[in-house]
Amino acid sequence: MTRAVTAAAEQRRGRIAIAAAATAWSTAGLGQRALDVDPSTQVAGRALFAFATLLTLVWIFRRGRMVAAFRSMDRWDLVFAALMAIASGAFIFALNYTTVANVVFLQAVSPMLAALLGWVLLRDTVSRRTWAAIAVAAVGVGVMAGDAIGQGLAATLLPLIMTIAFAGNVVIARHRRHVSMLPATCLSQALVAVTVAPFADAGEAEAADWLILAALGVGQMGLSLALFTVAARLLPPAEVALIALIEVVLSPLWVWLAYDERPAPATLAGGAIVLVAVVIQVTASDGPGGLGPPPAI
Repeated sequence: MTRAVTAAAEQRRGRIAIAAAATAWSTAGLGQRALDVDPSTQVAGRALFAFATLLTLVWIFRRGRMVAAFRSMDRWDLVFAALMAIASGAFIFALNYTTVANVVFLQAVSPMLAALLGWVLLRDTVSRRTWAAIAVAAVGVGVMAGDAIGQGLAATLLPLIMTIAFAGNVVIARHRRHVSMLPATCLSQALVAVTVAPFADAGEAEAADWLILAALGVGQMGLSLALFTVAARLLPPAEVALIALIEVVLSPLWVWLAYDERPAPATLAGGAIVLVAVVIQVTASDGPGGLGPPPAI
């Protein structure tokens, strides 16, 4: 098999992997809307299954050397785990207070916000294209935030907290791109489960709820991360980011078809502006201020 044929096959595998991962991520709102338990139980239950899945992946990828994998973590891994815990917990909580579209469109701002944080905290150089993307994204977020304010404080703050925390993860992962973040991601779900479990009521969850929580933890989070790692190693970062926009498109579609949840006009308008900003950002070169190489997981 020639090198060109091998490269084409790897690209095809990568595209299938990130498309599958993005499709799995898009089911979060669909699953959450089907749950009949309180928000704390939703967050703790999903985190519990995600932790078990990620722990299994650590064991597989590290060939059984799990203790060594976790002992090798340093303070930046711990910060990454804390931010990931905040982001993943706030994501599910946010879905209880606002539309799925509002949450995922704000989540799409993370690459631009990460570039801004890198410029402020690490003195990274930000390209003109990225500054343009940040400006456009700010307009889109402003449009959506104006609509979310009418839904209450939680509907406004939780998606913003989620987005800022995830952007922090992107910054850390980008500057530690040769370090596996899988153990830290696993630890993050343990932190979520331990922190939120005292407020959860497992007794109110029925068999159907546990099945949905298991699907969210195992498939929507755990296995999708494994698929992402495959794509991140086979495709350029910009292509990964573009294909991952499947999540932003499908998430509102699923809940609209299943539950007739129609995003507000302001959310759709702001989301369209954010998608333009994302395209501007991910089509930039992978130099300073661009997306940079994908994180090692």
